[in-house]
Amino acid sequence: LADTAVQSFLQTMVKRVASDMSEDDAAIVTATDGGEGAKKLASNGCSSVGSHADNMAEVPRCPAACSRGTLQTILSRKSPFANEEGALPIGEFEPMTDASVNPAGLATSSPLTTARVLVVGAGGLGCELLKDLAMSGVANVDVIDLDTIDVTNLNRQFLFRQKDVGSSKSEVAARFINERCPWMKVTAHHGKIQDKPPSFYASFQCIISGLDNVEARRWLNATVCGLVDVDEDGDPDPSTIIPIIDGGTEGFSGQARVILPRITSCFECSLDAFPPQKSFPLCTVAETPRLPEHCIAYAFTLQWPREFPDRKLDTDSPEDMKWVYDQALARAEKYNISGVTYMLTMGVVKNIIPAVASTNAIIAAACVNETVKLLTFCSQSLNTYMMYMGSTGVYSHTFVYERKEDCPVCTSTVRKMTIGSQMTLNELIQQLRDGDLRLKLPSITSGSGNTLYMQKPPALEKATRPNLDKALSSLIGNGEELAVTDPMFPDINLTLSVFFE
Repeated sequence: LADTAVQSFLQTMVKRVASDMSEDDAAIVTATDGGEGAKKLASNGCSSVGSHADNMAEVPRCPAACSRGTLQTILSRKSPFANEEGALPIGEFEPMTDASVNPAGLATSSPLTTARVLVVGAGGLGCELLKDLAMSGVANVDVIDLDTIDVTNLNRQFLFRQKDVGSSKSEVAARFINERCPWMKVTAHHGKIQDKPPSFYASFQCIISGLDNVEARRWLNATVCGLVDVDEDGDPDPSTIIPIIDGGTEGFSGQARVILPRITSCFECSLDAFPPQKSFPLCTVAETPRLPEHCIAYAFTLQWPREFPDRKLDTDSPEDMKWVYDQALARAEKYNISGVTYMLTMGVVKNIIPAVASTNAIIAAACVNETVKLLTFCSQSLNTYMMYMGSTGVYSHTFVYERKEDCPVCTSTVRKMTIGSQMTLNELIQQLRDGDLRLKLPSITSGSGNTLYMQKPPALEKATRPNLDKALSSLIGNGEELAVTDPMFPDINLTLSVFFE
């Protein structure tokens, strides 16, 4: 009786769906087999299927293909939530009128088919991003990553297999997506993001960041912000703005944000929300270790250079990491410290952030959702920050991250500093490194054109080194401006106006 009732219910639902569908909708649904439905649709004047009716059965179709209830439906109809009506308007949505598609079912005139998107990072978040882009029909994707695949990645980075351990993450991920999804064209780049010229990043319509460290995200943010052309009034040229969708996860928490360089807040504006990387005092590590992290830090910062003075520790090498683990475990046993594990060793050495697969999936979906909206203007964009907190339930919070008035990246304001007259140049450099700017290797030139200190090349560094111990008041005048350059901010000069107390 139960089976009969279920069958009756299903038959009733099928009849209801069929009665709600127009003749063309029904033809689209049946067109995926390349049969009569496709030919009938073509005879009714729809070019989306007819030209490929004979070969559609042979080519796998993208889930976002032209059929009822897909992205194609959204992009071909007027939107009640068009982008221009949202809190962060970027463009005006115009429904597609050309319904022609390629053999995989993707609309040839859709921005999703023609736009180029860059995915930065092919790890836990990057794998999810590539999968979601493929399922959304974003066909032209580049992916860049420096890392190679470690066996510990396999539990959540699902584009990799045991045989891929030791291979390039970006290359394996691109090959997997291209083979599984023939409509995709994923191009891999194995290397550091800093090795690519600005013209490389300028060639994309959208950049999705799946990076796992603050330093690389700061560099990418500064590079893309530096691509924006600004007129005499300080207004940015819209054609030079490349949106950044920044995603990040840590355990059961994650965030997705939309960055429109020179319009919204940038990553540097929110740097205060990211505490400096945790470090351990060297004296504690060497003399009085109390934590398992101290033992691990001792093994890779002090023991490794003594044992292998001519070879740098390869954090992607299982053999090197096993050596560090063994040394840390031996030191922990000597001081009766428990808790040293191989996974903790990996976390301390590589500064690994705890990763949960479900969090990666949620944040990646949010990032790709924003990418689709930015490319097509089919819906209102996120303004500008979404935070997901899975440890307290399925809870998310959205708010506007305001621009920082003196942001060194997305504003052109001169930062004012008041210092003591006896402060040396070296002390100023340390303040720039340890203060809110968190610079890495600052070089300084005075407003009059004198080079006060240069980190590179070595000959110039040696020539300007004597200035480090001199008081700034003897090198520059009161209120004089200093031009500061740093590897963290490529193509951007930070201007400081220094006043003495």
